[in-house]
Amino acid sequence: MKIIDSQAAQTHLFRLLEEVQKGDSFIIAKAGRPVARVTSVEAPQPVQTGRLGFMAGQIAVPEDFDRMGEEKMRSLFRAGADS
Repeated sequence: MKIIDSQAAQTHLFRLLEEVQKGDSFIIAKAGRPVARVTSVEAPQPVQTGRLGFMAGQIAVPEDFDRMGEEKMRSLFRAGADS
């Protein structure tokens, strides 16, 4: 990733933004020290890991979870078929 001095970034901002739209990124430095990273808004965000299973052991799913409310649903469909 290229590093651009703040004065050069100010002077060539339009050209630099066109490069960013094409997928390039750059760092703006002031007095040789990095200050900001410029990257496209449409660039993919880093995927956060570590969230899968974060509540393991804290909740319990009943064995009949996929059948819960089955009788109620059947009665509702039967009622609709009678009319």
